[in-house]
Amino acid sequence: MLTSIRNLSLKKKSELVDKMAKKTKKTKPSSKKYALYESSGSELKRKNKFCPKCGDGVFLAKHKDRLSCGKCQYTEFMTKDKKE
Repeated sequence: MLTSIRNLSLKKKSELVDKMAKKTKKTKPSSKKYALYESSGSELKRKNKFCPKCGDGVFLAKHKDRLSCGKCQYTEFMTKDKKE
């Protein structure tokens, strides 16, 4: 690409630079840590379980069939009891 830019005319080079400069940055959504807690009066209750290896402060993420820690990769599988 660098060699092809050298061979272009000055007008085409400026057009190419303008196109390259107009790329927009993707923004990440903000974290919603308030969704992990539930408050009632002056009490604060945590919705998710803590990781038994990492200790308090690190939550286990809820997936469809398991709970997993993002820090140490600890995983608990949820059992499905079929009642018929």
